Parts: sequence; structure tokens; C-alpha cells
Amino acid sequence: MDDGNGGERTAPELRTLQQKVAYMVEKTFPGQKVSGRAFSEIVRERGGALSHSYFSNILAGKVTHPSEEILKALGLGFGVDWRFFKEESEVVDDVVAGLQFLAKRRTGEISGIAGRGVDDAGLPAELLEFALSLLKEARHDGPTTPDGPTAATERGAR
Repeated sequence: MDDGNGGERTAPELRTLQQKVAYMVEKTFPGQKVSGRAFSEIVRERGGALSHSYFSNILAGKVTHPSEEILKALGLGFGVDWRFFKEESEVVDDVVAGLQFLAKRRTGEISGIAGRGVDDAGLPAELLEFALSLLKEARHDGPTTPDGPTAATERGAR
């Protein structure tokens, strides 16, 4: 990124929850002072819940390990994926698990998805979107083996 003086500017260090929230306040509401009450109201309008005092405590660095629900509320308020606020190690674990899943799917170790423990509300929207994307990809790509498309797929492509 250009710093406006012809030099390169590095991305800010965003390791702690406080740093991430302060950064998002600055980028989402540039030049404005956003109160905890105002942010809390934004979250409420978007279907979440976050008390103004809790938000203020996050900005003050007093809260360092909030629940997933709080992280989701922050995501709603700022209009970003809530996982942005997770600790780096948690995100890395999620990415590694996702990559392992995709690798197993491609090698045939995983051939389908079953929704165990799904309640009356059904699958969460994120999981449903993911499952649908896998189905769409499978229909588009056809069956695969570790070495590439199956013979049937190759014949169909000719």
C-alpha cells in the first residue's frame, strides 16, 4: 500500500481483539467518534446483541477472550466476517481443518456430508452455503481421483 508519500506502508499489526476492533472503528467510521451506544444500536438493527459497556470494554482492552456470539455481533456491526476477530491461532486451525477436509474430499476419503445433531432449525446458513458450493463444484467438475478426472469424465469431455 502507498503511504501517500511515494513509499510503501505496511499493514497494521492486528493481533489482539482490541487492535482489531480499533482498526475496524477507524476504517468503518473514518473521522467519527463512535460511542458504545451507537455501535450497540447498529448491531441491534442488524439482528445481533452487544451491550454498549461490553463494546467499550473491548476497546479499552479489558475484554480479550469474548464468546463466539460476541464475535458474531462485532462482525454484524462492522459488516465483516466475524472470524476476523478470532485469535490468529483459531483462524489458522480453522483454515488447516478446511484444507484437510478439501484434501480428503479430493482423494475420495470423504464422499458425502451428513448433518448429525442438526436441530429443528436445520443447518446453519454458513454450513448450508458451504455444502451447496461443494455440490455445485462436484457437478461442475465431475468425479475425480487423486490423479485427476475419471475415465468417464475424460470421455465426456472429448
